[in-house]
Amino acid sequence: MCLGIVGRVVTLSEDRPELADVDVAGVVRPINVMMLAGDGLLAGDWILIHAGFAMERIDAETAARQIDALRSYTGPDAPGAGVDPFAGDDPFGEGEGP
Repeated sequence: MCLGIVGRVVTLSEDRPELADVDVAGVVRPINVMMLAGDGLLAGDWILIHAGFAMERIDAETAARQIDALRSYTGPDAPGAGVDPFAGDDPFGEGEGP
């Protein structure tokens, strides 16, 4: 069984199209998105990540369910547990969230 972590695409690299900066629990890190190259991935999209690779694009409702499931598994004191990816500033100007 694999553990997929939810992240939200912040920017797509122009110099390295296989990479995107993705916000994962409040930390932005580079993720390989080549497996989703034909899906029209955009900044603001939610993705499921495993071992540094984007495996699937998901909608905001699915992302919220996955984040809640992970938090219920890791508990309230886990690193990143206090980060709410749906609250606060809207860096994408979309006003989206569950």
